[in-house]
Amino acid sequence: MSARGRRRRGCLAVVLTVFALVGGWLAVKVVTWPDVAALADHDPETTAFIERWEDSSDRAGDHRIDLRWTPYDRISPHVVRAVLVAEDIDFFSHAGFATDEIKAALREAAEGGRLRGASTLTQQLAKNLWLAPSRTPWRKIDEAILTVQLERHLSKRRILELYLNVVEFGPGVWGIGNASRTYFGIAPSELSEQQAAELAAALPRPRTWHPGVDSPAYRKRVDRIMARMERADWLWKVIR
Repeated sequence: MSARGRRRRGCLAVVLTVFALVGGWLAVKVVTWPDVAALADHDPETTAFIERWEDSSDRAGDHRIDLRWTPYDRISPHVVRAVLVAEDIDFFSHAGFATDEIKAALREAAEGGRLRGASTLTQQLAKNLWLAPSRTPWRKIDEAILTVQLERHLSKRRILELYLNVVEFGPGVWGIGNASRTYFGIAPSELSEQQAAELAAALPRPRTWHPGVDSPAYRKRVDRIMARMERADWLWKVIR
């Protein structure tokens, strides 16, 4: 065989190997891809974030997480309002992505500022349920696809219900049911406006910001959320 023929054979082998690897990767993706539509009427028993917490906590001898599931209509509307004004004020009007926020974040970064997050509640839910905390391009693609599927298969209120039941409100305090009883000793339906603001303020940094901590930065965030809630009375019409 000529040198040219050997080069062609070598190139063909490389191409076939690449196709085989890509095909195998896609096959694994298809087999392991979550059934997003099933969440319409089935509550998740755990999440990717909770499993990572349990893996690290077990080594320290901590207990396993027991989610206390709370239906949407048994969660105080103050909590819903507080979380929306704190994390995603346009939740009921977007299709999963806050394009204006993304553009603003990119513009600030281009002007020399720090690239900040612009994730919607739907994107945050996708990350919590299924994804690793890394920021790789592949993970962002997975997040985008899952976000589209969540918005397509679930109602906005169901997405909110899922989010509030699985996010972390403090170190190892997962879900609104556990948070309301841990911090205030009451059911989620009984949470006041102030208590709701304190819980919503914990969401960006739940390991250090949560009810009971002595942090000026955390208190300022609680006050800002309270002020936003007062200005966003129109939310009452869309959350019920």
